[in-house]
Amino acid sequence: MQRLTPSHDRLLIVFLLLGLVILAFVAIPLLNLTAGQLITNQPGIVRAATDSAVVKSILLTMYTAFVATAIAFVFGVPLAYFLARRNFAGKGIIESIVDIPIIIPHTVAGIALLTVFGSHGMLGDPLSSVVRFRDAFFGIVVAMLFVSLPFLINSAREGFQSIDPRLENVARSLGASEWRAFTLITVPLAARHILVGSILCWARAMSEFGAVIVIAYYPMIAPTLIYERYISYGLSESSPIAVLLILVCLLVFIVLRMISAGWRRYDRE
Repeated sequence: MQRLTPSHDRLLIVFLLLGLVILAFVAIPLLNLTAGQLITNQPGIVRAATDSAVVKSILLTMYTAFVATAIAFVFGVPLAYFLARRNFAGKGIIESIVDIPIIIPHTVAGIALLTVFGSHGMLGDPLSSVVRFRDAFFGIVVAMLFVSLPFLINSAREGFQSIDPRLENVARSLGASEWRAFTLITVPLAARHILVGSILCWARAMSEFGAVIVIAYYPMIAPTLIYERYISYGLSESSPIAVLLILVCLLVFIVLRMISAGWRRYDRE
C-alpha cells in the first residue's frame, strides 16, 4: 500500500470534515425523529406497531416494492447487458429514456402513468376486464417500477461494462452457447452490481409517494398512510409510523449489507 505524505493526510482530514457535514445533515433528522419517538413516545410506537392498518401498509409497501424490483430485474438486466455490449445510433436516446424517471417530478410521473394505466387510459381501458391499475395493487407496482428501474439498469450496465468481453469469447470458443456464456461467466462476474442495483431499486420503490398517490391512493402503502395520518392528526400520529418504517428499512438494509459483504469475501477467496 502506498504511504501517504503529511500533505495527503491533511487533505484527507479536510475531506473527512466536509463529509461529516453532509453525514450530519442526513443522520441528525433521522436520529432526532427515531430517538425522540423511542424515548418520549413509546406508547405511540406500540400503538402504531399493533395497528392493523399500519402493519398492512408496511407489508404492502415491501411486497409491491419487491414485485416492482422483480419486474425491473427480468426486463431491465437484459437491456443493461445490451447497452453495455453494443454501440449504435440512438444509444444515448435510450440511455436518456432510462434516466428520465430520475429527473422528472414524481407527481408528473404519476399523471403520465394515469394516462396509460388509468380507467380510461391507453392500456388501462382495454385491460380493465383483466387487471385494474387505478386505486389497485398493480397501480402501486407500476408507479414504483417507473421511478425505481433506472437504479437497477444503470448499476447492472456498469457491472457488465466492467467485464472484459474476451472472457465471453473464450467461453464461446470452448463450445459454450451465448446463453451459457452469459449465465455462467457474465452474470456471476456482474452479480454484485446487479445485487446493489436491485437493493437500490427496491429501496427507491419502498420510498415512492408522489407517483403512487396519483394513480393508486388506495390501498395505502406506508408513505401514503403516513401522509394521511399527518394531514388528519398531525405529527403525534404520523411520527410513530414513520419511525416503524425507518426501523424496518434499517433492519432490511443491515441484512442485505451482510449478504453483500459475505459475497465480497467469497469473491476474494
